[in-house]
Amino acid sequence: MTDTATGPLADIIAARLTAALAPTHLEVTNDSHLHAGHMGDDGTGESHFTVLVESPAFAGASRVARQRAVNHALADLLSTRIHALAIKARAPGE
Repeated sequence: MTDTATGPLADIIAARLTAALAPTHLEVTNDSHLHAGHMGDDGTGESHFTVLVESPAFAGASRVARQRAVNHALADLLSTRIHALAIKARAPGE
């Protein structure tokens, strides 16, 4: 598994997705610097993220079901600390 998380919130995101989805590949990218000063920037430097997660749990699941699984694992963070989350979810071999 690859983990590119940097920063406290990125580490929490990686830990939550690892626990929920047992990924074979995981990348958490903090994109907040691209949104500094924009709406949703809370000044922490950790408000906008992209996750790329590959998990056997996604085999046979639709794109929407995959995104819902990621959103479910991060639900409380999405309502309090994450302003924007881009999700790239795939099953192994895709």
